[in-house]
Amino acid sequence: MKTFTLTGTDIVAPNVVLGLMRIGDKTDDEVRELVRTARDAGIDFVDHADVYGGDLHGCERRFAEAMALTPSQRDEITIQTKAGIVGDGPYFDFSYEHLMESVNGSLEALDTDRIDVLLLHRPDALVEPEEVARAFDELHAAGKVRAFGVSNHTPRQIDLLRKHVRQPLVANQLQLSITHSPIVAQGVAANMADEQQSITLDGGGIVDYCRLHDITIQAWSPFQAGFFNGVFLGSPDYPELNTVIDRLAARYDVPPIAIATAWITRHPADMQVVLGTTSPERVAGAAQGSDIPLTRAEWYELFRASGHRVP
Repeated sequence: MKTFTLTGTDIVAPNVVLGLMRIGDKTDDEVRELVRTARDAGIDFVDHADVYGGDLHGCERRFAEAMALTPSQRDEITIQTKAGIVGDGPYFDFSYEHLMESVNGSLEALDTDRIDVLLLHRPDALVEPEEVARAFDELHAAGKVRAFGVSNHTPRQIDLLRKHVRQPLVANQLQLSITHSPIVAQGVAANMADEQQSITLDGGGIVDYCRLHDITIQAWSPFQAGFFNGVFLGSPDYPELNTVIDRLAARYDVPPIAIATAWITRHPADMQVVLGTTSPERVAGAAQGSDIPLTRAEWYELFRASGHRVP
């Protein structure tokens, strides 16, 4: 498993993350098997959010109850969670009061004394960055949060936060898969006016922006064809792409899901793939893509086969 250090921290992170948004109805044994499989594959980084689960902090609580981590076991795992989405509505709230309440609730649900990484979960149109900075300062000073980041934020939204927030923003969790890759396609088709994928909004260039500012991109829904409308692996809607994936899987002697993972981890930006599956078999298969050395020709072949044009 390929690892790297999150910039500005001492957190050594794998480039594949175990997302736990779907464990709310899993038994203790199922949760433990899922985490054990991930750990055996080198994945010691888990991703939560306060809104995951049927109830507020539901999946965080399910994880803690099932794992019952000892202090030493807790030290072996990097726990990331997110705050900012209010389920009633829904709407977004980055106010000082909401962030403090959310983090304290996550600490209690996770049965831990600190969160390793806290992300702001989707942008709040009414954000007051001074409020965010105040919350981050207090949470960091109290030892409740070690590092901070964002999710689904644009370059200008990050700039606005960075004007006031003193801690480095270490991650930006963005939707990215072979078939849903506008953040990559924009750069490839830059200045090609006839190409829809060349359109950039709010400054564009989020991949390059994150690289320039040492912000790790965390790819969510890495196997989804679009926005929660089914996976592309094995889908009859993507025959050309799956033909290429299957051929490369045979070449590298790995399951197809590893090739889908490798397309993201091959990028030199040190991206992390956030898995959303609760299947231990799929977790183990995806982990095999961590350090597959796809060639440039193979990477672009997958990109073209997904329907993106390379001008």
